[in-house]
Amino acid sequence: MTVALDKTIRAVSKLLRERQLRMATAESCTGGWIAQQATRFPGSSDWFDCGFVTYSNDAKQRLLDVKPATLEAHGAVSERVVREMVAGAISKSSARVAVAVSGVAGPGGGTQAKPVGLVWLAWGIQAESNSPMRISAERFQFNGTRQGIRRLSVDAAFAGLLTLLKKS
Repeated sequence: MTVALDKTIRAVSKLLRERQLRMATAESCTGGWIAQQATRFPGSSDWFDCGFVTYSNDAKQRLLDVKPATLEAHGAVSERVVREMVAGAISKSSARVAVAVSGVAGPGGGTQAKPVGLVWLAWGIQAESNSPMRISAERFQFNGTRQGIRRLSVDAAFAGLLTLLKKS
């Protein structure tokens, strides 16, 4: 990965440690790559709780409580689904911070409405177990190869986590 990503991950881990928060991931198109990047640093067990790799719609429903009606109405690559994924990751773990991703990494599978490179990311935080959850989401249109799109998704995931933590 890049020096910039390393710096971002270290900044995220510092803020999580300072606030005594743990994070989780809910991943589809990245296949666990966000969790892998988080855990490659020593001491990550202080702030990383778990990762959910929910590539299939069935897994999204079973493991993260994504509603079948949401998947049917909006498709897996949508703002509504990543918002439900991030909420599920927080509710199904001991984490209070989470990131979720779903996208079309290609090279096939794209449509006119959802082209290759379309990625939705969501970030959520629930500072206390009884406080409301705050969730934000963003749509990205990346260009490149399958690996490139997935790498850019990982970069964006950590950049969004850093922004979330700085604002919280």
